[in-house]
Amino acid sequence: MDTSESSTESRADDTETGASGPRGWRRWAMDTRPLRRPAYRRLWVSTVVTAVGSQLTAVAVPKQIYDITGSSAWVGAASLAGLLPLIVFALWGGAIADSMDRRKLLLITNSGIAVTSVLFWVQAFAGLESVWTLMLLLALQQAFWGLNAPARSASIARLVPADELPAANALGSTVMQTGQIAGPLLAGALIPVIGLAELYLIDALALCVTVWAVYRLPALPPLTAAKAGSAGLRGVLEGFRYISGHAVLLLSFLADIVAMVLGMPRALFPQLAAETYAPYGEGFALGLLFAAIPLGAVLGGLFSGTFSRARRHGWMVIGSVVVWGLTVAGFGLSGSLWIAVAFLALAGVADMVSMVFRGAILLSAATDEMRGRMQGVFTVVVAGGPRLADVLHGTAGTAFGPRTAVTGGGILVVVLMLALAVVMPALRRYRV
Repeated sequence: MDTSESSTESRADDTETGASGPRGWRRWAMDTRPLRRPAYRRLWVSTVVTAVGSQLTAVAVPKQIYDITGSSAWVGAASLAGLLPLIVFALWGGAIADSMDRRKLLLITNSGIAVTSVLFWVQAFAGLESVWTLMLLLALQQAFWGLNAPARSASIARLVPADELPAANALGSTVMQTGQIAGPLLAGALIPVIGLAELYLIDALALCVTVWAVYRLPALPPLTAAKAGSAGLRGVLEGFRYISGHAVLLLSFLADIVAMVLGMPRALFPQLAAETYAPYGEGFALGLLFAAIPLGAVLGGLFSGTFSRARRHGWMVIGSVVVWGLTVAGFGLSGSLWIAVAFLALAGVADMVSMVFRGAILLSAATDEMRGRMQGVFTVVVAGGPRLADVLHGTAGTAFGPRTAVTGGGILVVVLMLALAVVMPALRRYRV
């Protein structure tokens, strides 16, 4: 961005916000300052397209597998088939993102994801009906996604100034959460009309827009010369050593692990819908339970102006994780479906705040040469935490009952997060 463009944007900011900050409704509405920066705006537009398009495929793959096999076990096996490549390639992709031009890596990986969507369409259009082909394509898609996500997230710190990182994260997270709601609804409406094959094709065409938006980004080469072997196993291990030597980064990951593993109750939603909330209608209750957290997260994003300018990022993470735990515990104690949904929606707001500031900490506290690896670990934590929670809550729900398991998990989140904040003060002291 040249000097004249920066000056123009600065004057626009001053005109709209005034010297003391935003006025009127802008104090609480979503902070859109990052969208005034052309490069970030292009990246964000690509995220909008990907958020909805990827959910079409996310619905189509399990639906096609179930249609072929008639077995939910195969659907679950396919999910695991995609998890391992995601973990491996996210860690490796973080190291690669720190050693090469991130724009080039985004072009390669987005193109790979688009080609995979085309292959999904080809197998469905040809009527192949091979579960193994679907699982192989899913593994390939998740490998490309694992390579893509760290580079995408790490690039944000090069496109917006440090004080706009929370706002940029809020914009991106809101879009992704909205996609998780709108995408499945759109897929459900389109499948009876156009069929599964065309869903894959729509996703592939949408990804062409993403590739074009990424092509328009500026070059994002490493700011320092990459070390030999930094894109391999040595680079991955260096990333873990870097985390262990920076308490605030370690605590940001631990906060997410505590919140998600102990406090994500989605595995118990079907049992709660069938037992506790059966009088409301099992299907109706189940849909509300699954929709409540992402809906709350979207609302949190839309009103992110209320918190995105906060400078004590550490306290924002601690507070949001504690609120998450309290609302999850409140959900576990709720006998009324509407009260339960309200608690889950509040948990979604807290989760959005946590995502915004954990992401900002990872981008601001890490050096540019390590940001890709930090985002690679972040991708693994975000993907793996809820899956571990499913196992833990499913087991605890069977042993102690679903409401006891949910309530106990929420209380444990609060206790452990406060204990970490007391024992390791680096997070509560962190600010920008």
